[in-house]
Parts: sequence; C-alpha cells; structure tokens
Amino acid sequence: MDWQVLTRELSLYLESQVRVGLFGSGVGLSLVLGFGVAYACYYLSSIAKKPQLVASNDHFCRFLEEYCPVVTETYYPTIWCWEGRVQTLLRPFITSRPQVQYRNELIKTADGGQISLDWFDNNDSLYYPDASTRPTVLLLPGLTGTSKESYILHMIHQSETLGYRCVVFNNRGIAGEELLTPRTYCAANTEDLEAVIHHVHSLHPSAPFMAAGVSMGGHRKMLEKLFDMDLVMKARTVREFDKQFTSVMFGYPTIDDYYEDASPCRKLKSVGIPVLCLNSMDDVFSPGHAIPVETARQNANVALVLTSCGGHIGFLEGIWPRKCTYMDRVFKQFVQAVFEHGNKIFSM
Repeated sequence: MDWQVLTRELSLYLESQVRVGLFGSGVGLSLVLGFGVAYACYYLSSIAKKPQLVASNDHFCRFLEEYCPVVTETYYPTIWCWEGRVQTLLRPFITSRPQVQYRNELIKTADGGQISLDWFDNNDSLYYPDASTRPTVLLLPGLTGTSKESYILHMIHQSETLGYRCVVFNNRGIAGEELLTPRTYCAANTEDLEAVIHHVHSLHPSAPFMAAGVSMGGHRKMLEKLFDMDLVMKARTVREFDKQFTSVMFGYPTIDDYYEDASPCRKLKSVGIPVLCLNSMDDVFSPGHAIPVETARQNANVALVLTSCGGHIGFLEGIWPRKCTYMDRVFKQFVQAVFEHGNKIFSM
C-alpha cells in the first residue's frame, strides 16, 4: 500500500468535508472519522512493527522462533500511549498488582550486611508437586525496585501459571530492611547476586534454575558514617548522584570509570549461558543508539529482541493495558522454553 497516496487522498477528503460542513452539517463527525482513519494508518505503518531479533547463532534463533514465537510477532503498543516516555511513566499507575503471598528470608553477607529474599514457593503447583525439583526463577528488580513492583508481581503470576517457584532478590537497604553496613549496590558489582545464587542453588540443588532481571534506598544514618549525605541529596541527575555516591562507595576514581565498568558492552563477550535481552529502541534510559548490537552478534549465547516502541519497562498493549504486557509474554514464553526445551537451544 502506498501510504503517501493514501495520506494525500485523506487530506483532499477532509478539505472537501470541511467546505461542505461549513455550509451544512456533519463537519465534526467527518473530521473525527477522517482523523481516526489517518491515525490508524499512521499507527499500522509506523508504530506497530515486528521486533528486530539479533542473534548470531542460527540454532538459538530457530529455538526462539519455535518455542518463544512472541519475539517474531508484531508488537501492537497501546494505541493511545505508544510513545516511550508516556509508556515509562504510565505503567506503574495503569497496570494491575496481582496478589502474591511471600515468605521472607534474610541472609547474611561476608561483610556483615544482609539481603532480603522474598519467596513465592508455589506449593500448590500441579505441574511440579515435588518441591525439590520444582523449577526456580530468580527475579531481579530494577533500580530501587523491590518484590512489590507491579512488573515483578506480574512475572510471578506468569510463573505461577506454569507451576514454577520464584524468589525475588531485594538489594541491600531497600524493601524496608535495615542497612547494616555503609554499602548499598551498583550496576557493576555482582558479589551480592553471586551470594544469592549460591544460596538458592544450595537449597534446591536438583531444581532447574534461571534468572530474569529488569532494568538495573538506602538508610541515611548508616551511610553518613562515610558519605556527605547533604551533598549527595543535592544531586539533580542520575549522573550527579553516581558521581557523589555510587562511584565513591565502590572505589572508582571517576564517574566515567564506574560507567565504563558497568557497561554491558564489556561483559556481553563473556556471557557463557543463553541470554535473551528485551529492549525498546525508544527506551528513555537505554536508547537504541546505546544498545551494543554488534557486540551481541559476536556471542552465540546472546539474543536481542528490539522493539520500536515500549519505553523503559513499559511495553503496554491493548486498549486498556491493565494486565499482561508484551514484556510479560516474552518472559513467560522464554522461561517455559528454557525449562522445558532448553536442551534443544543449540541442537535445532
């Protein structure tokens, strides 16, 4: 279809309707209908698109196409809020919050700190009644996120329908837990995550295990021992905060050193297990130009799913996007594909 010709015809139609309407009736309806048709044409031609699947391994691609077909289907973002910033801002207020009953566990770290884990055991699982072999999904919330975030609750809900167990890793100093040491977390440090992985695996050594992360508070009394918190709290941008706080806490000479070390560009080459990454090209925090596409193509274990719209943890779809999002569907299909057909990833 020639969209330029269609647009020109619509313009001529609207002009004629306006002229008629000025001397008769129906101009309002004509304008509304004309605008609706034009908007629908623009949406279908420029907004609703199939995601770009980036993977150097043909076996991995075929695995995703067969067992996680959502990554090859057209993504139709919510027609009235498809723009990245709008999706990013609206998701926390629009999406529902499924009810989840957690079992909390506090574990100690080598430096005297503590980490809060929220378990969803799914003991009523019909597919995996044996808890010792029930697949376990470790969920990693984003910056300042906790087990109470709507996107985490939806991921647990998707896992529940599949019969899986979930455990949410709450970073130090958030989720209402006391900060015992003057240390929180940063994007480049994985010591706490490693401790959690070893702990969870030791509890269920016979259970299949995988992790899913989304995106990337402190308690001031403890932090004031090492930091000028008045200066830190004056930060007006993420970069200023990281310069005064995060990079200093973890011993980086400069903020640029921290950002370089935290960048996934340096780590993608060393990924040794199959990883699927979902990112929107209009993500306000991780925009398209910053996505390391070429680096990802150099590792057979990495696949990227890049949508044209979706914002940051948005991916809203449907007229009234209260429930499942595109991200939720990708998560559900990929987790199920790995647990139930993971041995076929590199053999198809």
